[in-house]
Parts: sequence; C-alpha cells; structure tokens
Amino acid sequence: MAGLRVGAGAGAGTGALLALLALQALRAAAHPQCLDFRPPFRPPQPLRFCAQYSAFGCCAPEQDAALASRFGALAARVDAGVWVACAGYALDLLCQECSPYAAHLYDAEDPSTPLRTVPGLCEDYCLDMWQNCRGLFRHLSPDRELWALEDNRAKFCRYLSLDDTDYCFPQLLVNENLNSNLGRVVADAQGCLQLCLEEVANGLRNPVAMAHARDGTHRFFVAEQVGLVWAYLPDRSRLEKPFLNISRAVLTSPWEGDERGFLGIAFHPRFRHNGKLYVYYSVGVDFDEWIRISEFRVSEDDGNTVDHDSERIILEIEEPASNHNGGQLLFGDDGYLYIFTGDGGMAGDPFGKFGNAQNKSALLGKVLRVDVDRNERGPLYRIPPDNPFVGDPAARPEVYALGVRNMWRCSFDRGDPASGAGRGRLFCGDVGQNKFEEVDLVERGRNYGWRAREGFECYDRKLCANASLDDVLPIFAYPHKMGKSVTGGYVYRGCEYPNLNGLYIFGDFMSGRLMSLRENPGTGQWQYSEICMGRGQTCAFPGLINNYYPHIISFAEDEAGELYFMSTGMPSATVAGGVVYKMIDPSRRAPPGKCQIQPAQVKVRSRLIRFVPKEKFIQRAETTQPPTTRAPTKAPRRSRPSAAPPVPTLKPARPTQQPARPTARPGGRRGSGRRRGRPGTSNPTPSNGAVRLVRPAGLSPGRGRVEVFAGGHWGTVCDDRWDIKAATVVCRQLGFAYAQRAAKRAEFGEGRALPILLDDVRCAGGEHTLLECAHAGLGTHNCGHQEDAGVVCSHQNPDL
Repeated sequence: MAGLRVGAGAGAGTGALLALLALQALRAAAHPQCLDFRPPFRPPQPLRFCAQYSAFGCCAPEQDAALASRFGALAARVDAGVWVACAGYALDLLCQECSPYAAHLYDAEDPSTPLRTVPGLCEDYCLDMWQNCRGLFRHLSPDRELWALEDNRAKFCRYLSLDDTDYCFPQLLVNENLNSNLGRVVADAQGCLQLCLEEVANGLRNPVAMAHARDGTHRFFVAEQVGLVWAYLPDRSRLEKPFLNISRAVLTSPWEGDERGFLGIAFHPRFRHNGKLYVYYSVGVDFDEWIRISEFRVSEDDGNTVDHDSERIILEIEEPASNHNGGQLLFGDDGYLYIFTGDGGMAGDPFGKFGNAQNKSALLGKVLRVDVDRNERGPLYRIPPDNPFVGDPAARPEVYALGVRNMWRCSFDRGDPASGAGRGRLFCGDVGQNKFEEVDLVERGRNYGWRAREGFECYDRKLCANASLDDVLPIFAYPHKMGKSVTGGYVYRGCEYPNLNGLYIFGDFMSGRLMSLRENPGTGQWQYSEICMGRGQTCAFPGLINNYYPHIISFAEDEAGELYFMSTGMPSATVAGGVVYKMIDPSRRAPPGKCQIQPAQVKVRSRLIRFVPKEKFIQRAETTQPPTTRAPTKAPRRSRPSAAPPVPTLKPARPTQQPARPTARPGGRRGSGRRRGRPGTSNPTPSNGAVRLVRPAGLSPGRGRVEVFAGGHWGTVCDDRWDIKAATVVCRQLGFAYAQRAAKRAEFGEGRALPILLDDVRCAGGEHTLLECAHAGLGTHNCGHQEDAGVVCSHQNPDL
C-alpha cells in the first residue's frame, strides 16, 4: 500500500541526553508475556499456591490449582529425604509458569519455536540447585538431553541458561528495569504512552466511519467515503455483498482531502426490532451542493443488506462551499439523534454578520438534536421538548449547541464499567482554522465559540470581546505544529485492557499523531499524553504491529466497547489503502474468560471473504537487541530453596499433589528444552527443510500457513496435491504427534512477501522433511499465493 507509516521510533530526540533517556526508557519498557503469547493480568482472586503472583502474573486460579496438583504428585514420586531439601526448588520452578515474564523464561516469545521444559535459570541459582537437587530435573522435565548433562555442572547450567541474563530466574525478581513499570502502560522518556495495534480490516477506500448495530450480533459496519458500507462478522470475515451501496447518489471525487462524500452512519437504538439506520452524505446537482440525512431499513429477506428502496430523507441542508461538511451521527442515551454539521466552508465562517456558527437560525455550524421515533406517520422528525432553544423565535428548534466550526468525530462516553461515572458525556474534536485544534465537551445549549474564538484564543477579536458570547472553552487545544486537523475519538470503556479505562484517545488527520487525555477527578483538569507505537519488544506479540498509516480518518467502538481507528496512506476516496486498527495495551489484559462474548447468530446469505492481515510488525534496527544491562540490585544467591507451603492433607514436607512434568502452553510443542541461539547447541541459520507456521492473530498454536526453509531462504508451499500425509510430516517436525487437517486455499493467509518454494508435494508420511517428499522441484510451481498450504496439528489423536 502507498504512503508513509507512523510507527516505533517516530519523533525520537536527536541529542545525546535524549538518546540516553530513550535508552533507559526502552530498558524500563520490558516485554511481559505469558505462555499463551498475551500480556499478563491481575488474577480475579489471590492464588493459593503461587501466591507471589497473586497481584500480577499469568495464572488464573484454575492454573494455580493445577500447578499445586502437579507439585503434590511430584512430592509423592521423590524420596522423602531429597524432598525436604528440594521442595522449594520445585515450587520455584513450577511457579515460573505464572511469572509475568513466563514467555521469556520458557523461550516462548516466538510461537513458531519449541517451548523449553524448564525455565531459564541464573548461573548461581543453577549451580546451587545442581549441587543439592539435580536429580529433581528428571521428574520436572522429559528432556533426555538435559538428563545426559546431569554429571557435568558447567554444561548442565549452560544448557539451562538464557542469552539475556536480565530475564533469568531469580535475577528478574529484583531487576528494577523489568519491575518498575510492571502492569502499567509504559511511557518513554518524553512521556509518550506505548501501545500496539492489531489489524482488523484492510483494502478500504477512505474508511470514514465504523459502527455496530447494538443488536447482540457483534457485527461491525465500515463505511467508505464513496458510499459503500461493508458488514463484518465477529471473526472479521467480510460479506462480499455490500450492506449498503449509495455510491451513485454520493457526491465525492478522487481529489486528495475532498471532504464531501458518505460521512456518517448510526443505527437506531432499537435496530434489533425496527431495522432502522441513518446515514449522512453529500449530494449535488450542477453547482448546488447539500448534505442529506436519510433513514433506511434493513431488508426483510437479508439482515446483512439494506433495503435501498426504503430511503426516506429526514433532513437536507444547503452547503455554500464544498468543505466543512460535518458528518457525525450519534444516538444518545436519551434516544434522540444527534447531528453534527460544519459551518458551511470557506475560511473564517464568512456567512452573514456573525457567521453560520453563531447564527441560531442557521443549521450549519451546530449540534442538532431530533426525535426520529414514531415517524411512520406525520413529520419525519420531531423536536425534543427539552431542546434549549424551543420557543425562541430567533432560533431553529433543532439546535442543541452552537459555535461549531467543523466537528469531525464525536462520541458519547459509556461510563466507568463499575461505577458508571462519566456516562453520557459528549466529546467532540473540532477542526481549527489556522492556529489551533480543539477537543470539546458538548453540553446542552452551550456556545463553543467559533468564529469568535479558535481554541483558547480569539479569532474574530471584535466578536470575541462581545460580553453576550458566553462561550465555553475547550477541555484541550493544541497548536498546528502538532497537527492541523483533529479527529475526535472515544473514552476507552472496554473490558480487555483495564489500564486504558477512562482514557480519551483521539488523533490528527494531518500529522498522524495519536493523543490521549485523562481527567483528574479531583481538579477536573485533563492531562495530555501522546501515544506512540511500542518500541523495542513492546509490541512483539503474535498478531500485533507497531505502525500505521498516518492519515487518521476516524475512531470507533465495537459492541463490547473495544477501541479502533481507521487510517490511510493516501487520503483519496478512490484509493483502497485504508486500514482498520484495534488498539492494544501490551502491558496488561483482563483475566482470561472475563471478556468473553457470545454473539447472537445472524443468517448469512452472501459469500464470506476471509480476513487476511497484511500489515507487519516492523523491527527497528536500533531496538532489535533486548536490554542487557543488569539491575543495580544484585539477585540473591540462593544456597537453599524457598520454603514449600505446608498442606495438612499430606505427610510433613509434602505439599499438594502435582504431575511429574510442567504443563506446556495450550497446544504448544514440547521441545528439547534448548533455547534458541545458544552457542554450541543450535545453529542461528535454519537447517535445510526446516518449517514454521505463520498464523493470524487469535488462533492457537499448532495451526497456520506452512513456510519451509530451503536454498538459504524461507518460502511457501502450494496446496496442489497437499494432503494429510504431507501435513503429518510438518507437524512431526514441529513437535506435534498428530496432524488433524491439511489446510488449503490460503486458509491462514497469503505469504506474498515470500517466494513459492514447493509445489505438487507428495509424501508417504514417514519423511523427516518436505524436501524428502516428491515435489515439482525447488522453486518450480504453477500456482499463486492464494493456494498457500497450511496445517492444523495436535498433541491428541484426532481419531480418539
């Protein structure tokens, strides 16, 4: 796709001092990660066995109980005299599956590599354990290569070490760089909050809006500026047939930055029952242009398609110029439809004595509020009785607030999930003239100052000095050196990322800057923080990316309250370069199971287009190496293990039961226990015939697109003749006992960045690699990436 990307490292300082501060921030911005490749969490209740991770870690109570059971089973297998000396070591090692850095300890940062069976140990701890309890490893690990080193202390501990000694156990427990910001959103040296992104949809032509129907289906609908709206299912597959297509009626152009087009969509709060939705778009005939708000109904035959013959025009407003068209539609908790119009365009709102925005008798430059219920007969909308200017002969009764220049993207706050605080607040980004952009908190009957004021400063000084203006200042304004076109956002109230609760996140269309505001409840003041893409390893999770296209067009919530934004590298209504991104906090997630949704079933008549992510994590050269500086506090040298928790039901010194070996991550491989890149034990260059799986975000390990290493580089495999025997060869290479299925037709995405290395692969099932199977010849093929092969592997026999 065309266009510059905004990402990690953008805007870094150039001075030596700033570089040093940035380096320190990168070290502090460590990469906590669990064995399921996701961030740690705060358990819903204290852990009874691995109690040291009750505040923050990777174990829910169910996992903690399983570890306790394994501990007890281990105690029953070990000689009582040995167990007295070694129980604490067993407790230490088992509980590292609950560590917030479990992925580092078990070499599981990369889902395509084997999982080690024992956590990485610091040298002094390992030497002590070898001296007293090395026989314990035969019960903790099935790794026979480790067993063979049991009599050689140096090789044994080298085998259990980590390249990055900052993360070895127990050194990481006292490493200030790893623990100072643990569980909090990390900020760099300049105070920029580091978040990550997940690609959700792509190939869109200026995606101007995204909405959900509040009907329990958890579908989301993305509108393109040209006048098409696409329906997406919760699994992110798109329906081939558009939900709505009014492109013939919509006025827009291929010009970059054209503000006309399809601009807004809102579903009626009772859409599930009445099937109504409302759209805001530009229309024109010859040189006359106007904005139109229309009502549609969903088709009676297909709930994923609008009945295009059902359109009823609710309101039309003439536009004197082609810019400042507004475009937001929202339904409030009061059930009324809010319409946000621009001031009519040109510069400085030159219409009339005081401009459109200050003229209560004009509908431009306003926030309007109308009642569209019970409109089957009589007027298409009614005036809410508590609208502020009802009864004022000099004002239009639709007006809810005035003094607006061109509010681009507004949202209602859902309120704090626990207390409800903030619910119903209306936030808007109002695009400025030539100095300032602003964020407003819109309230009934208030005047937001334009054209008298721009941001906090006077624009029309004569009008600004008018004592009757009584305007409301924005909660935040920023100068044009930071950005020249604000895009309003949302207060995060989702479930998945508790640290973001209450953070208002917005952006700038021109500069590509992501920003945030958080209210101080004591003072009512709003604190500003910029948002950066996570640096170094911060976003190094499967499926996450650390860059985006810079023209931030719009923000959105899904039905569960998670936050998204849409941007493009080429702001033209005809260029299919738009992407929808989900915002991710890599520092902390909600406990597993807390945020599960159960979408209502929806009948699908159209063909589904499976979502294939195209954006990639960008590894920055200056941050490819993990932090290596040790913390100033020395890790304790343990001459004896920590005490094991007493359990009354077992004989003395033998706490709760536990199996003989650690639990592998769900669906993960049981590897040799070797860590990657260890000198003398692994070659940094993959061997000829090596394979790996590449999978979209959200899929469990053991399934994905097959990529093979041959001739010095990685490539894909075509699905011609691809069958379960070939899949078995791949799965066995990756440490899985069984192949459940051979996947075809790029089920797990297309590897377009790689060459196609193998085609017409025919295996007997006993080969060690795909290169031993019959095939058309390395690099010889007659297929495309739409035929990339994949596999689904398992540790369990699928026939049982």
